[in-house]
Amino acid sequence: MPEQAVAGRVLSVASECVPLLKTGGLADVVGALPKALAAHGWDMRVLMPAYRGLAGRLEGATEVWTGGDVFGGPAIVLGGRVDGVAMLLLSAPHLYDREGGPYSAGGRDHPDNPERFAALSWVAAEIARGGLGDGWRPDILHAHDWQGGLAPAYLRYGGAGGVKSVITIHNIAFQGLAPAWKLAGLQLPGSQFYPDALEYYGNISALKAGLVTADAITTVSPTYAEELMRPEFGMGLQGVIAARAARVRGILNGVDAEVWDPATDTEILPYDLRRLKAKAANRARLMEEFGLSGVTGPLAIVVSRLTDQKGIDLIPAVLPDFVAAGGGLAVLGSGDPGLEGALHEAARRFPGRVAVKIGYDERLSHRMFAGGDAVLVPSRFEPCGLTQMYGLRYGTLPVVAATGGLADTVISASPMALAAGAATGIAFHPTDALAFGQALRRLCALFAEPAVWAGMQRAAMRQPVGWEASSAAYAALYAELRG
Repeated sequence: MPEQAVAGRVLSVASECVPLLKTGGLADVVGALPKALAAHGWDMRVLMPAYRGLAGRLEGATEVWTGGDVFGGPAIVLGGRVDGVAMLLLSAPHLYDREGGPYSAGGRDHPDNPERFAALSWVAAEIARGGLGDGWRPDILHAHDWQGGLAPAYLRYGGAGGVKSVITIHNIAFQGLAPAWKLAGLQLPGSQFYPDALEYYGNISALKAGLVTADAITTVSPTYAEELMRPEFGMGLQGVIAARAARVRGILNGVDAEVWDPATDTEILPYDLRRLKAKAANRARLMEEFGLSGVTGPLAIVVSRLTDQKGIDLIPAVLPDFVAAGGGLAVLGSGDPGLEGALHEAARRFPGRVAVKIGYDERLSHRMFAGGDAVLVPSRFEPCGLTQMYGLRYGTLPVVAATGGLADTVISASPMALAAGAATGIAFHPTDALAFGQALRRLCALFAEPAVWAGMQRAAMRQPVGWEASSAAYAALYAELRG
């Protein structure tokens, strides 16, 4: 980007980022923002840990920061690019070069996670104050979730040097708790350990630390921003967020419209608004891949973590009526062993109509969105959700609980919405088996009307689900903070 085109610089700090590492939607968002913001003149670099094997994937890697001893060992930051994204990898072998995933190994959290992500946040604050060896210094520090939550706190307590900070809540269920006795070891000031600052019911919460010290707070959808101020969604932090309501904004996530494009997707038979017939061929292929047959009603898909938060426990209760109405279900995901078992039992109960694949396969997920008629997202809470947006993009109509970003992105098939040609899916409330079952009956009725169904598919595929509007909102927020 030419120097004269730069509106400002942002240091984004997160625990994962596509294309280097992904365990959930956070990585997609962190990886998409730099490219989206470049269109608005903002130069963003992403700082994340150099987990085992990642440093070798940097293109043009150079050492841009040296920190000496960082939370128990030597650390440097390597700068480079991966698929066009400017990356900064914090190399600290004592913290990140180990077996397992980024947060756990053998099903148990790494015991030093508080220190591992405090180190990431501490280095982010140091870079924000002093810049990098190549002369780059940010105007804005943008932290994501609890893993980056201490970055605004370190910046505030150690001197911000004119740098402003933002923290984005992707999922408030994860708060980064640590016992109070770790305060000094985490290099946090004891004078700030009280309820209006760092203390959280006698513990330290990395997320709360970010919420009380950042100059701005964002969440990943407008409805989730409102929900977080209510006890049923705020998970103990609703008072903190409500107290800072004037600094809270809900900015909807987007999806990579180039990666998720049925017209160019190499995993499928391509189709678009004018070639919807090819979607039927993708449906036939998907049914064959999952061993399904005799599905005369809508073929629903689930691509999800298999957890109660995602409402997966509701699925076995609604399947008998859905299958009886001609519906079929293909599931891809992993999570709670009890839920995995319940879904396998459903597949045994309804052979040829319900099939389950445990695990995650990015390529298969593309084939599922292309071949499915509907995607089920019955989440009890959903900060934003990307699954329903992939569904919209592929004309695979979302059936969603009316919460968070699901409520913000899906126009339910009410009589008025259908009459206006605006309906893009079905939203239900409350999030229970009765309402979910009613939504599926509605789905089957709409599927039985081909002209209405095709109209909904086209309306869904016309919805803007990319990053254009959202990146503009972030750029405006950064500009406002910088002044």
